[in-house]
Amino acid sequence: MTKIEIIKEVKNETGVDERTISFVLESVLKQIQESLERKESVFLRGFGTFEGKLRAEKKARNISQGTTVTIPAHHVPHFKPAKDFKKKLDK
Repeated sequence: MTKIEIIKEVKNETGVDERTISFVLESVLKQIQESLERKESVFLRGFGTFEGKLRAEKKARNISQGTTVTIPAHHVPHFKPAKDFKKKLDK
């Protein structure tokens, strides 16, 4: 499902115009992203938690050149679904 499809579904459910829904959705996503950049987690009850995880430094092989490269430690976004959400997916 794309962002546009989400906006259309919300419009069908609520009757709110697409422009307003798009503005709110973009604002929510921006707040989540900015929180993760500040190393804060975002908890949405019944949905899940967005958080940043630190990936350790590791060695990798460049197969085409036959060399070994070091991938530095870095943060990646991570989503952990809530228990109720996971149960719904298992059905």
